[in-house]
Amino acid sequence: MYIKDKNEKVMLTKEGLEELKRELQELIDVKRPEVVTKISVARDMGDLSENAAYVSARDQQAFIEGRISELEDIIKKAVVSTGVSSGGIVSVGSKIRVHVDGGEEEYIVVGAPEADPKEGKISHESPLGNALVGKKVGDKVEIEAPMGKLVYTILSVS
Repeated sequence: MYIKDKNEKVMLTKEGLEELKRELQELIDVKRPEVVTKISVARDMGDLSENAAYVSARDQQAFIEGRISELEDIIKKAVVSTGVSSGGIVSVGSKIRVHVDGGEEEYIVVGAPEADPKEGKISHESPLGNALVGKKVGDKVEIEAPMGKLVYTILSVS
């Protein structure tokens, strides 16, 4: 499960919270009933000890129930950040443009449950996100990477 401390708040963007809520509804309204049907059909096939379809459906059910529980916990502990701060300070929800290694990159700083580096969504808890939070345009941060130290210069924050 994502949350380590039962009292821990989870930072999310408004969009991230809505996406997690949609995923939860999909699991409850669609996926859970589908897997219950699969279990029922597999149970009707006979001997459960050698029934791969039954074992697979039960594994799916365990995954779905675990994810539902995790999402409910995250949503219950969510604190929504707008990303808007006075003075252009990087926070959860900020869209930033940085100069690094001779090029420019764009990122959105998001809460850990919604991070997706392939989409440019970096967690505020990641090394880069953590270094950027609290900084403003013109600030530089150094990050230790496998290929050596990278220096990121913040070009814009919105």
